[in-house]
Amino acid sequence: MALLKNTIFLAKTLRRVPRMARVSPALNLFFLRYINKFRLKDSAGHWIVHSHLPPLNHPAFARFVDLHLLKRVLGPSHAQIGLTNACPQACVYCYSRERGGKAMDTAAILRAVHELQELGVCWLGLTGGEPLLNSDIARIVETAAGGCAVKLFTTGSTLTREKARELRDAGLFSVSVSLDHWLPEVHDRNRGLAGAFATAMNAIRLIRETGGIQVGVSAVVNREMICRNEVEPFLEFLRGLGIDEAWLCEPKPSVAAFWNEEQVIRPEEHRELFTIQDRWNRRPGMTVNYLGHFESREHFGCNAGHKMVYVDACGEVSPCVFTPMTFGNLRDRPLKEIFAAMKARFPSGDLCFINRNFPLIRDAANGRGFLDIAASQRVADKAEFGKLSGFFRLYLRGRQGGRA
Repeated sequence: MALLKNTIFLAKTLRRVPRMARVSPALNLFFLRYINKFRLKDSAGHWIVHSHLPPLNHPAFARFVDLHLLKRVLGPSHAQIGLTNACPQACVYCYSRERGGKAMDTAAILRAVHELQELGVCWLGLTGGEPLLNSDIARIVETAAGGCAVKLFTTGSTLTREKARELRDAGLFSVSVSLDHWLPEVHDRNRGLAGAFATAMNAIRLIRETGGIQVGVSAVVNREMICRNEVEPFLEFLRGLGIDEAWLCEPKPSVAAFWNEEQVIRPEEHRELFTIQDRWNRRPGMTVNYLGHFESREHFGCNAGHKMVYVDACGEVSPCVFTPMTFGNLRDRPLKEIFAAMKARFPSGDLCFINRNFPLIRDAANGRGFLDIAASQRVADKAEFGKLSGFFRLYLRGRQGGRA
């Protein structure tokens, strides 16, 4: 039944985006096999595989097909942008905790959004800090939604019913509320703030009641939870909340406290999360979407600095949110130039860049938690990227050099 529903959605998509028929048969078959690992759903009017891809009936998906599958533009397809470094929570694994500087104002953020779209970005994540603390967030969403599918990552702090409606009306398609455990005390401890669990639960309720937005949870699943077989009980809890998607990620070695091999997820634990995802996605209801599955060598690989870019709240340009590195600031150089210099050092790889290369960052840090341009370049020049992922082996088939 799930395969039949997927087939119907895909047939409707082909009618909406007939240019898909011009994509190479090998790539179309790859996408078909990948998509069939999920249950395509109509979530709040959006035809969604999962929240890390534009909905199939969203204009951003048609842009993705045109720009990245047909025209093969060199720019990124995915980006995240920090709207503020301010946050009421103090998460131990926060990738922004070592970042600083003068925050961009709204005009600078909007310019960054336009530059990202000009490069080819079709999916944009809004993050921080806590992005809801930016009073102009609805204006930013409205600007970005003109060419991108826009997703919000939030703790839920300060969300109101009025703000949820404003974001929906501005064009937001998905929200992921941070929630790490079914026990309030565990989540609050992870987030460094009493009451964080209650804040998250309230935000989930408000978004569900608002309607028109895909409702998800962004969960950091650590090695302890995997080893204790707590992931599936946690998913059962999330399923009971009536959300559309559980978006899973492990703690990344992005900050000094996690520059330790013992805390980095093991290959067998990756596989266990793959198995859990596949098992849950055969069930009706909530989608399970593990980032490591999307970025695995079988699928799209790690595209930090290649098809993914992160612009932090102060304008620093990084390969992704998890890399404490900069290749330049938007105040000093155009994004196009910074991205080109970065991409020259970042071929697509088959495993997460930070998981594989954090020892180089640790050695280059010299007591700092965030590398400057020169140190970032040295790390990238020494880094290992591995082989091409399944997608890029097909995408680059027959191209000279075998790398984009």
